[in-house]
Amino acid sequence: MSPELIFQTQLILGYVAWLLCFRVYVWPRLKSMDPFEAQRAIATLHSFRFFGLVFILPGVVSPNLPASFAAFAAYGDFATGVLAMLALLAAGRRPLFWLFVVAFNLVGTTDLIVDYFHAIQADLPARAGEFGTTYAIPIIYVPLLMITHVAAFYLLLRSRPKAARSYWSFGKS
Repeated sequence: MSPELIFQTQLILGYVAWLLCFRVYVWPRLKSMDPFEAQRAIATLHSFRFFGLVFILPGVVSPNLPASFAAFAAYGDFATGVLAMLALLAAGRRPLFWLFVVAFNLVGTTDLIVDYFHAIQADLPARAGEFGTTYAIPIIYVPLLMITHVAAFYLLLRSRPKAARSYWSFGKS
């Protein structure tokens, strides 16, 4: 099996495994929680995204890992992690908390989508060995991050106050 096929298979199975786990164990709990508490739990997970800086740490990844991928992935993760931490720190000031929740989800989702784009452009699936010890990040961690971003956006839209929902639906009930 080629490295490209192994990487793609493992990435897909990472999504499948996390979706199965999420559907059974995480999603029912998040849906039943107060919207603030659910977003706080998601922010806690994403607060660890500072770890993405490892993509630019010499000796951990191959020096041949394309800088266009590595730098954007590293700093996108770092920014998302800092915004998630700021959301957690702002928990006592709800308007500020919600601002940071929206911000870390927008930045984090954009980061992951652009990382996928850069990875395809650089043909990283065929060069997956260049991830070195960070190989587990795109296979295990990224699927969970993307799934929780989708869940966070769903919960944000679902938990809007009734007045805001009617404004955006242009008066439809």
